Amino acid sequence: MSSKNRPPQIFKRRVFYIPGYDPFPPRRYRELYRKEGKEQAEISGYSISVSAGSVSGSNNWHVTSVQEGVEVQTEFEVLPWSDIVQRSMSGSILVTYIQMARTVWTYVSTGVFWRLMRLRKGPVLAALYPVVMLILQLLIAILIALSIYALIDTYMGELAILPAALGAYCSLFWFRRIDNRLFAYYLLHDYAYSSRLRGVVSPELNDRLQLFSKRINEALSAELNEVLIVGHSSGAHLGVMALADVLRKRDGFRNSPSLSLLTLGQVIPMLAFLPKAHRLRKDLHDLSIGSNLTWVDVSAPGDGCTFALCDPVAVSGVARQGQKWPLVLSAAFTQTLSAERWKTLRWRFFRLHFQYLCAFDRPGDYDYFRITAGPLTLRKRFEERAPSQSRITRTASKYTSVSA
Repeated sequence: MSSKNRPPQIFKRRVFYIPGYDPFPPRRYRELYRKEGKEQAEISGYSISVSAGSVSGSNNWHVTSVQEGVEVQTEFEVLPWSDIVQRSMSGSILVTYIQMARTVWTYVSTGVFWRLMRLRKGPVLAALYPVVMLILQLLIAILIALSIYALIDTYMGELAILPAALGAYCSLFWFRRIDNRLFAYYLLHDYAYSSRLRGVVSPELNDRLQLFSKRINEALSAELNEVLIVGHSSGAHLGVMALADVLRKRDGFRNSPSLSLLTLGQVIPMLAFLPKAHRLRKDLHDLSIGSNLTWVDVSAPGDGCTFALCDPVAVSGVARQGQKWPLVLSAAFTQTLSAERWKTLRWRFFRLHFQYLCAFDRPGDYDYFRITAGPLTLRKRFEERAPSQSRITRTASKYTSVSA
């Protein structure tokens, strides 16, 4: 058969996406991929389409793309833990303030706060935001209560304390109702959940990670070119732990698909620096010397919610001789976004933290849709790429033990 009549090569990939601390259902990420993928394809000159996945449900979808003359078939699956997030956010206003006090005490009393601050100020200031905002809300509520009490004290005497307390509660309740604009409760619950056991993985999250590992392991037995795990924000350290478990339990990788891990906008030090995060530190170390995988870590200094260009293995103090991963790269928002778009997004911190999953109008080496729907494995795509010269590799964690 002549090359002209030969059927086109088809590249097959399975992508497992692990979200960050997010109470929203997986379909949010499906629609985001559909919208942003279409925009990136128009900018970059390739075709991409999203359709229903092979399994019914909103946590998976199918992507067909033609890039560089190769047809690519990608099955996307979100590995959800939004139900766990929702339960962790269900506490009362009082419970939230107790969590705030406990979280602040955990990071300050262990000395982790100061070490994180010296590493990267941006994400630490982002962590302080909900604390400052919740304290400000409490002060406003107290001021409202005192004002009500002063106004009606003459008429009601000691009973004035009841409407004063009601006024304070109503103001706090109103602040919580508009948290979809303030994000104070949301962010506080995020940091509180990560730190509540000082780095120990909770039983419910451990059970979920076992399910993640099972799904990844099953994919490695399929006829695919690549199995790619993508972890965004808090999902980055979940991806590390799930994949480390796969590597420890799997007998071999002969004839298996190429195994890849892509971490985006990671906040790994927030957990890895905690005193009892032995498991995560061990998993970081094990992946860093793995020969059966490729790990690329992408962040951007313009993203104030990530530990930008911090090698999560090295800064956690578990880098050893023979470290291979991760390859630390910059998404370089100031270069890959036009001046107009950067001006629009610069102060939208939460939106910028999701830019890794979105289209770039001046794409460089990093293109989420070429990585997830293109004809090259992660290793092949970045095999000639040197790590960012601005990456941070100094040990910053006080706690570096990998065993309890």
